[in-house]
Amino acid sequence: MAGRFVPRTTAVPHQQHAADASAPSRERTWTPPGPLDLRLVLSPLRRGPADPTYRALSDGSFWRATRTPAGPGTLRVTAARDGRIEAAAWGSGAQWLLDRLPALLGEGDDPGAFRPRHRLVAATQHSRPGLRLLRTGLVMESLIPSILEQKVTTDEAYRAWRLLVRRYGTPAPGPTNALFGAHGLYVMPDARTWSLIPSWEWHRSGVDAKRATTILRAVRVARRMEEAAAMELPEAMARLELIPGIGPWTAAETLQRSNGAADAITVGDLHLPGIVGHALAGNRNADDEEMLALLAPYEGQRHRATRLIMLSGHIPPRRAPRMTPGDIARL
Repeated sequence: MAGRFVPRTTAVPHQQHAADASAPSRERTWTPPGPLDLRLVLSPLRRGPADPTYRALSDGSFWRATRTPAGPGTLRVTAARDGRIEAAAWGSGAQWLLDRLPALLGEGDDPGAFRPRHRLVAATQHSRPGLRLLRTGLVMESLIPSILEQKVTTDEAYRAWRLLVRRYGTPAPGPTNALFGAHGLYVMPDARTWSLIPSWEWHRSGVDAKRATTILRAVRVARRMEEAAAMELPEAMARLELIPGIGPWTAAETLQRSNGAADAITVGDLHLPGIVGHALAGNRNADDEEMLALLAPYEGQRHRATRLIMLSGHIPPRRAPRMTPGDIARL
């Protein structure tokens, strides 16, 4: 990668320090309007099995570290036996996270608006009554990892996200070090820190010049990007796609999470058209055009339809080798 990515000053990796486990948490209890499966709802936020911003524990708790407009925050959510959701949060962003807990867990989503048109989709919807589409209200935390996932294997993208967040993010507030040890939760870097990461660190993380440049363009206008969280889907898509390097695939992947956009269909994906084609028409070789035709009856709910199809397990068997991972860090 050329030196053009190197700013006059560079980001400094965070200093490791123990999170203050004695810091008091803020707490909230919320009763959802219907069945709620926390794992199904929150799983789109997880970027790989070692995501430094997300943990799902065997005790049924889900942990999330993020950067809110009020500052860094850690959120823990669990489902009580009576159906209530119990949440605790730490850090300067704690109250922001708790205030938006219902929205995060799909309070604004309306599964009842969905009308299945295929037996497979209807059966999956019936078996997954706790599925709701989350809404984080935060654009950059989903936009940056979505850019990292452009045109590479998921393993490569997850590795880049993990390395960059652990090196340039900050340890999450709350008792995370005590629970998770050296590889605990981290809050992703702020926009300025992303912009100061030197070219060799992008390279070492396996991020090519095109993706690095796209992220640098986005973080320079991070405030404008965040405004998309309050926009309707067409306007939000247009806002994100103003950035060279951000197309319909990246915008949709972002807005599915930040806006809870039920119709944000992922176009341009390597595998999704074949999965949808196989599930709905027995055609594993479907392209984007056929996928959109098959999903036309779900207009307004096409993202939910594809999630149900993915959850059905009706995935075509793999016939070809996986996409070969690259390793530009060795170049």
